Amino acid sequence: MKKLDFLINYLLSERNDLGRISVPDNAEEKFRLYRSLVNIRPPAWADESFLQAEDRLLTELTEQKGITDIANLTPVEDGIYLWKGDITTLRCGAIVNAANSGMTGCYQPCHSCIDNCIHTFAGVRLRYKCAQIMEAQGYEEPTGRAKITPAYDLPSGYVIHTVGPIVQGRLTGEHCRLLESCYRSCLELAAENGIGSIAFCCISTGVFGFPKTEAAQIAVRTVREFRRNSDIQVIFNVWGEEDHEIYKRLLGTASQAEE
Repeated sequence: MKKLDFLINYLLSERNDLGRISVPDNAEEKFRLYRSLVNIRPPAWADESFLQAEDRLLTELTEQKGITDIANLTPVEDGIYLWKGDITTLRCGAIVNAANSGMTGCYQPCHSCIDNCIHTFAGVRLRYKCAQIMEAQGYEEPTGRAKITPAYDLPSGYVIHTVGPIVQGRLTGEHCRLLESCYRSCLELAAENGIGSIAFCCISTGVFGFPKTEAAQIAVRTVREFRRNSDIQVIFNVWGEEDHEIYKRLLGTASQAEE
């Protein structure tokens, strides 16, 4: 509670556009306010005192949720895992973030998208790092490409950010080509950086509208093809039961992973 009070007061002190905000007494509502302020915060460095308090808070919260280590998972086929759960609690080489073209995270307070969750539990340094990368690049991230950053307060080593295709209406061959490029770009970036394991979320299947079954087919095919010349371990991370069932069918075996 004291950490949250300190973090909230620091975040409020940075702004003069929010009016008078009452800090709740309830721990859950207090964290919701902290998260909301983090979500709307522009990319910027923070004082060391803030970063240290944030590190302690987020590390404790992730440990309370329970960390899942790839070493404790059972592969469903050679070098490939299927795991249902919260990707921000996975300990592996890298996790993949389904980003937007701005690449600095979701700015909608407490939104349930994976981009928001990853930025929330990685801490404010992640948005700042992404903004630095994008400023140096000088243009929005193209669909199908990927960027790598540290994971900061997440248990994984890195976050690989990729922009998936947006499907509005009929699914086209170009949509499929771009989604395949997302998976391949992430795998290549992981290999270039000596990362031994990577966890993929279901790229583009949320608000971006890519049909779930077709997306999973592309994901599994691309990973299998890449692994013919690589020993990288791959986790297909799902959140909902529908995605879980789709991947179980495609991988030809029931997942032995627990939620």
